[in-house]
Amino acid sequence: MSYAAHFRVWRGDAGGGELQDFSVEVNEGEVVLDIIHRLQATQAGDLAVRWNCKAGKCGSCSAEINGRPRLLCMTRMSTFTEADTITVTPLRAFPVIRDLVTDVSFNYVKAREIPAFAPPKGVAAGDYRMEQIDVERSQEFRKCIECFLCQNVCHVVRDHEDNKDSFAGPRYLMRIAELDMHPLDEMDRTKQAQDEHGLGYCNITKCCTEVCPEHIKITDNALIPMKERVVDRKFDPLVWLGSRIRRRENV
Repeated sequence: MSYAAHFRVWRGDAGGGELQDFSVEVNEGEVVLDIIHRLQATQAGDLAVRWNCKAGKCGSCSAEINGRPRLLCMTRMSTFTEADTITVTPLRAFPVIRDLVTDVSFNYVKAREIPAFAPPKGVAAGDYRMEQIDVERSQEFRKCIECFLCQNVCHVVRDHEDNKDSFAGPRYLMRIAELDMHPLDEMDRTKQAQDEHGLGYCNITKCCTEVCPEHIKITDNALIPMKERVVDRKFDPLVWLGSRIRRRENV
């Protein structure tokens, strides 16, 4: 059973643009990306949209649907009624290239700023050993498909352009937390997260967790534990004393 849906799609580039109205056929079982492809094929051949797998695993087709950051390929048309107007716009936190395609290079810059896994010296890669509980603790974070929906919805990035230089965003703070939880990683990730990547800017509103298509508990399982370790290190007198003792032993 098909029907004609009312779509409003943002068209434009870095210089500006506007929402354009379309009436487009919708068939049973389709997702929003199917409709965008039909628009390209029938009414707007030059409509720009980024996509790849159409299976919710590549993270390419991120956009905002009725103001909510979502994956086009994972948003079913059955979510809406036939009377609904469906508005599709580009991610708001990043510069528009054209139509629904944004420049997300900010995220790759932040990724390069995070030092890689730092194993103990003298231990060969094949000799790494860790408990299963430690594997499971960080395995959740490995589900990230880097769709950057969490980065887009984070108000620290979204509403304050001048924060981008000093704030890595939830996706990469989660990466730091994952490395910090690794029992073989020897780098001081706690100090790095606070001093270099802006962990203190995060006020744990959980908006990043709410939009994650992989249902990763970014706030509860990564950001809050990281903040707790920062506070322990800075204000817990026993932790402070222990760090002073270790420092004297290493002199």
